Amino acid sequence: MRKLIEQLMKFGIVGVIAFIIDWGILNILVGAFHMHNVLAATISFIISLIFNYVASMKMVFKHREDMARWMEIVIFVVGAVIGLFMNDAIIWISTYGMNHDAYVSQSAEYLIRTNVGKLIATAVVMVWNFVTRKWLLDDTHTNATNRLKKKENRLSPEELEAKWENSFSHKLGVWSLEHTPKGWPK
Repeated sequence: MRKLIEQLMKFGIVGVIAFIIDWGILNILVGAFHMHNVLAATISFIISLIFNYVASMKMVFKHREDMARWMEIVIFVVGAVIGLFMNDAIIWISTYGMNHDAYVSQSAEYLIRTNVGKLIATAVVMVWNFVTRKWLLDDTHTNATNRLKKKENRLSPEELEAKWENSFSHKLGVWSLEHTPKGWPK
């Protein structure tokens, strides 16, 4: 449980920095350049996503030896694209009904509603990201094995190994190693 709390804290720190990047760029594009909020949100999301990927894979989630790096990237990108759609949909809904072309006269309301939508979108996407990355990318097998050595796990070594070998995450990782093109790093 302590490891999970530490991991959540690291995830939170990376997330806060990514949010500041995302939120800052969004507000600059909408407030200063009068860009449509969904287009601005897409641009800011992608820029913060690059930081988030590098920081998450270095600080938060441990590389799994049973998964190829290219599969980690695919999982991260697919999850991010789904997160981007959620983000953009929530921001679009936040200003639904406002006439974007005439928003100069209502720019304060447009910016406020965009920011409220961004806060809601950030919370929703953050939960999505943590759950999917923890499930598919994190080396939970090594963590469980270490807990077993410390007698914190209620499963026997055989039960733990059988559970791991039957998991979707492990099967996906093994498949990715078997299907890594020649010359690509594993």
